[in-house]
Amino acid sequence: MTTDNIFSGLKVVDLASFLAGPGAATVLSDFGAEVIKVEPPGIGDPHRITYKIPPNPSATENYGWHLSNRNKRGMAVDLKSPRSREILERLVKWADVLVVNFPQPVRKRLKLTYEDVAPWNPRLIYADLTGYGDVGPDADLPGFDLTAYWARSGLLALTRDAGAPPTLPVPASGDHATAIGLYSAIVTGLYRRERTGQGAYVTTSLIGEGIWSSAMSVQAALCGAKFYPLHDRKNPPNAVFNVYQTSDDHWFLIVVQGKDWPALAAGIGHPELVSDPRFTDDAKRAANSAQLTDILDKVFSSQPLAHWHDALERAHVTYGIVRTPAEVITDPQVLANDIIVPIEGGGEHLKFTVTSPLKVHGVQKVAARRGPELGEHNDELLKELGYNGDEIDGLRTSGAIPPVWHETETSGGVR
Repeated sequence: MTTDNIFSGLKVVDLASFLAGPGAATVLSDFGAEVIKVEPPGIGDPHRITYKIPPNPSATENYGWHLSNRNKRGMAVDLKSPRSREILERLVKWADVLVVNFPQPVRKRLKLTYEDVAPWNPRLIYADLTGYGDVGPDADLPGFDLTAYWARSGLLALTRDAGAPPTLPVPASGDHATAIGLYSAIVTGLYRRERTGQGAYVTTSLIGEGIWSSAMSVQAALCGAKFYPLHDRKNPPNAVFNVYQTSDDHWFLIVVQGKDWPALAAGIGHPELVSDPRFTDDAKRAANSAQLTDILDKVFSSQPLAHWHDALERAHVTYGIVRTPAEVITDPQVLANDIIVPIEGGGEHLKFTVTSPLKVHGVQKVAARRGPELGEHNDELLKELGYNGDEIDGLRTSGAIPPVWHETETSGGVR
């Protein structure tokens, strides 16, 4: 496997906050891009403290920060300070990619629109993440994955059982999906630059990514389709596309096509179900789904998961075990595919992280390193941008950058 990194030499400035924008920059960094994370002084990116806020899991280590900002060097710059403008200009001239997610009014006040910065670097890929898109009545609204990706897109209305209200989805799941979408837009812009020599303004939105995730249902609505009621596990549209519980309280789901119905019936030890007049074809099984579900409930609840794992494997029936996060991290299949990887520089409880889901065979990803402390690399990076010591002191005096960062300082990171 080669150690050459696909994006070696690619320079990225990450001005974004929270997860989706920074996540796209992290994927680039996994393949060798050099990423500078720029945050405001004070608390920095608000994502630094989200691990302390319910319902996010509580932990000693700031797991979310390092997941979304590994491999980056960090700067703290007050973009409201007049002298920060010269720092920003040098960063943009240095960069191949600039990632932003400020709401449009904030972006305009800070003079960070594409039109403001593109003249500094005509080859720049300006990667813009919004909550609700570039235009329209709600274009200026801030958006989170819960509000834009999940709620506004239709996903939250669909992912619940009959009779249950909408519930909170898995934290950051929409952000991480959107990060891959923004990464794809960036790579598309880079490919265009390779062909034309010109930079590009690329964008995606949380609502657009959410609607793409729910596009089967949204497309059905566009076609005037008739929707089934919300899923009712006891009376589903299809009993062999349903979730069941074992005797040791594990849940798993089966996904069985009509042609595989005999294999399922034989595999669970009830071949007589195939000739039962209620279940002889797809239409009859659908009409009698509540009765079939009741039968399968009794069968599956009679044995532990290990028994059904072996039985369904032998029968070649498609099934999926409902894993908890604690079970996922020890799953042999997950570990065999290097989805969980070591992270360098983490604390006592941060020795591993989740890598991005993209893989290029024959190319090894960069070894994961902890995310930066707030302003940790200010002096180092400013010198690389051409500032001398006196000039850096002047920037500090002006308030464009905060006081000198010390090794003993922490800002939600790991030490």
